[in-house]
Amino acid sequence: MANFKRKDLVKQGAIWAFIVAELIFFSIAGEFLSVSEKAFMDFDNMLLLLKQSAPIGIIAVGMTIIMVNGNIDLSVGATFALAAIVLLDSMTWPFMQAMGNWAIPLAWLFALATGVILGAINGLIVWKTGVDAFIVTLGSMLGYRGLVFIYNGEQPTSHLNWTLVDFAEAQFLGLHTATWFLLGVVLLCWLLMTRTVHGRNAYAIGNNREAAVNAGIRVGPHFLWNFMLIGFLAALSAVVFYSESGSVNPNDGMLYELWAITAVVLGGTKLSGGYGSIISTLGGVIAIQLLRKGLGHIGADTETVNLVIGLILIAVLFLDRQLNRKGKEELRT
Repeated sequence: MANFKRKDLVKQGAIWAFIVAELIFFSIAGEFLSVSEKAFMDFDNMLLLLKQSAPIGIIAVGMTIIMVNGNIDLSVGATFALAAIVLLDSMTWPFMQAMGNWAIPLAWLFALATGVILGAINGLIVWKTGVDAFIVTLGSMLGYRGLVFIYNGEQPTSHLNWTLVDFAEAQFLGLHTATWFLLGVVLLCWLLMTRTVHGRNAYAIGNNREAAVNAGIRVGPHFLWNFMLIGFLAALSAVVFYSESGSVNPNDGMLYELWAITAVVLGGTKLSGGYGSIISTLGGVIAIQLLRKGLGHIGADTETVNLVIGLILIAVLFLDRQLNRKGKEELRT
């Protein structure tokens, strides 16, 4: 047991060691290759990095819970976009405009409800049909993206509310509103996964679904709640981001599911389920954002950034497979 705990600590500490290595590398490389006069580890630069991590980070936290369950959700990017359109478009409805700024909480509610409903559809299909979540959410990714285009064609949906902008750009204790939302989601979901029966059941189902059923865990409803949760978090991510930007394009949120999955895997969560850490996922999100920002800091183009992150992801998956194989061999002896 102590040996497994040490392995867990090593796995969870690896992503933070990687972040430290990134900071050191880009700080040194920036001295010679930087296209900016600012130091890479400039305090304001790091605060901005945390703020920019929030949209993907909030989704990645939900993806961690889904993947611990042994499932996956490929529809989060489309859910993100549709919730954003509902948020901004609802504020232009006549009865909402008549309410003034009091319409803001209602617009948030509409957007969050959209995410929950879309997540519930995914969860119900996975529960009632038994079809693999990968296939279900691949279909819903296309279907929900279709709803995005049906809603407003190929035109952007825009509505800039300065009260919302002031809220989104506000800072408390030096941290932006988006950063506080990210940290709040991380804390609440960490408590959910480590301090509640629901969290323990998530790991049990991911480890062995058949054994979980035999133990009396209601797997179907459990899946439903988790898909509703990730739908809610995808919508919350949209609320946080578009409160400030005020304009959403139909293609917004594309590839968000891949960025979120990459962050989760970098944080050590197993694709097969049964193991994962919310805190380590936060590390994975920060590591990706550091890579993107750091490579940009030394003049790399977008294609190079994507190539490097892709190669790192492949290396992490290979290493995880090798460690799991060794772990199984140790259990047999």
